[in-house]
Amino acid sequence: MTSLDKPTQDAGQSPPGGGREDDGQVHDSRAVTEAALFEAFGGIRGMVETVLPGLIFVTIFTINKDLHFSAIAALAVSVVMLVVRLLRKDTVKHAFSGVFGVAFGVVFAMFTGNAKDFYLPGMIYTLGLALAYIVTTLAGVPLIGLMLGPVFKENLSWRTRNPGRKKAYTKASWAWGLILLAKCAILFPLYWWADTTQLGWVLVILKIPPFLLAVWLTWVFLAKAPPPIDVFAEMEAAEKAEEAEKAAKAEREGAAAENGEPAAGRHRRGV
Repeated sequence: MTSLDKPTQDAGQSPPGGGREDDGQVHDSRAVTEAALFEAFGGIRGMVETVLPGLIFVTIFTINKDLHFSAIAALAVSVVMLVVRLLRKDTVKHAFSGVFGVAFGVVFAMFTGNAKDFYLPGMIYTLGLALAYIVTTLAGVPLIGLMLGPVFKENLSWRTRNPGRKKAYTKASWAWGLILLAKCAILFPLYWWADTTQLGWVLVILKIPPFLLAVWLTWVFLAKAPPPIDVFAEMEAAEKAEEAEKAAKAEREGAAAENGEPAAGRHRRGV
């Protein structure tokens, strides 16, 4: 029996060898997902840069109740972390966002004279981000997919060509939106009822656990989803194919010219 006559293997059937090939592919897919999430959300260093300015602010304010000194110290720490990234030539997007967030909080608190307002811009941003996750998901373009698509080199191919990944992105966006809404449901009442130190310490405590939960759920959903379609590799392959076709056409025209075939004859043959 020739290879063409042999029955094809079912899509859900494991290959010979006890499924080791499938296990390896699953492991590789999960490793790629972990690396992409680590890059997209900044990893451990990004979490430290997110938490440290607020921790500095609430610690100093708890000790001396000095709004100006607490705010300037938090801003100084953010700037130092940004400078360190610049000197090391690391990715600065997380540090830049941290500096801007702290700066907005400092300006707002200085303007109103209320230390709690240091946290208000970040709380409003969190609420807006939660609504963005939910609204984009309802619109069929989940925000987490827009964020991670370029990281996985799939861009927006998941929307029409990879329904399994779109489903995973939809679940992940719902998770992010609902977790952030739950966080806001805790923080905004505290903004009105609690004092600055109580709000600050609760906010510091709630920085990392909800974030880690959302990232873990995202990893769970994407690890079970189909692999991404590498649209960059597809474009490169298409460009190479086009170049090869042009080279073949030029070679045929050159051969026809050497044989003395008129140009009109070559065009009639479709050369």
